[in-house]
This record gives sequence, C-alpha cells and structure tokens, in this order.
Amino acid sequence: MSSRPRQLALALGHAENYAREDFLSGPCNEGALQLIDCWPDWPASAVALIGPEGSGKTHLATIWAVAAGARVISGRALGEAELPSALATGALVVEDAATADDRVLFHLINLAREEKASLLLTARTVPATWPVAIPDLISRLRAFPVATLQAPDDAMLRAVIVKLATDRQLTLDESVVGYLSTHIERSFAAARSAVIALDNEALRQGRPATRALAAEIFRGRISPGG
Repeated sequence: MSSRPRQLALALGHAENYAREDFLSGPCNEGALQLIDCWPDWPASAVALIGPEGSGKTHLATIWAVAAGARVISGRALGEAELPSALATGALVVEDAATADDRVLFHLINLAREEKASLLLTARTVPATWPVAIPDLISRLRAFPVATLQAPDDAMLRAVIVKLATDRQLTLDESVVGYLSTHIERSFAAARSAVIALDNEALRQGRPATRALAAEIFRGRISPGG
C-alpha cells in the first residue's frame, strides 16, 4: 500500500478518540475515572479534575459530558452572556477553568447551586491555588472535591504511546515503543510530542517508523519539529 492515504490523513489532521472504551485506566488516573463514573452520585454538585497537560483531562471530561449531556466551554470563553444558557442541560464542563474571569466563575458556581446543576472544572492546578480575588469564590474553590491525574508509570506510558500511534494510523513495533518510553519525559504530553515527531519524520522521509528512525530523532540528528 502506498503512503498516499497517510499523507492525506496528515494534511487533514488526526483526531484523538475520546470514547469511554478508549480511555486507558491505571494507577495514575483510576481515582479520577471513578469520580467520573460515579456521577450523578458525586460528593458535591461541582468537582475539579486536575492534571498536567496531556494527562487525559479532556478525555475524561468528554466521557462525562456524553454521560451527563453536558455542554463544554473553555474558561476564557465563559462570559456573562453565556451564563443564562450555560446550564441549560443541567450539566457543564469548563475546561481550563483557572483562566475564567473571577466574577463570571463566581456567578456560575452560585447559579449551578441554585439550579442543582452539575459542574466539572478542569485545570492544571488545584482550585485553591487559582489567582482569584473574590473572598467568597476562594472559599467555594477550596471546598471543591478534587480528582487528580498523576504522571504515568512505565506500563501506562507505553500504552499511551501505542494508543496515540493508533489514532494516527501509525503502527509501532515493541522495539519502537520501548525506545520511546525510555527516551522521553514520563508524561502524556511528551508521549504525544514524540509520536507526532516520529510520524511526521517517517512521512517526510518516506521511511517506516522504526527504532532506528526514532533514535535519529531523539539523538538530536533531526529536529522533533520536523
């Protein structure tokens, strides 16, 4: 088979699969997954999902949004004009919630309480550390139940590399997966960057994504940016 279909896929971009069955569960995220799965029996109407970039926050938030019929909005896009309709379905995901305007976030939390709606806020840091100035908002954020996504262990990191490659229609043998998992930072974001770099370079050179090519990239002979 020629490389043309993969070239076309590269041009159109690669969508990650956010279905429940595609979520990889392990010690680093099982607590967060349990929280998502136990809705609507949450310990509070609003909870926070915390983790570093690429740790799976969006995937878990998407799983919950499908289950709860929730709308999804970014913290930066959340404004006074959005509040009347934000909770129309009784559930809302606010991604990167730490970037939301203090006053708008405060009103949203109060409105959710009044309407008995469910809120899922995602962020990289716990709500108690967000730079907010409204005292009542600070106390509300400190009371939020928090589910934290941790850095992946070796088995999870390898599984994530395989999943990311599969999402890009890229087949990697065990030697490539093993090489990548021991030559990158132990994080989901690093795994994503590594798979993208390997896929792009394989396409550019018209070569298979082998361990040798991975070694060239991560020894610095080729810039991972392509």
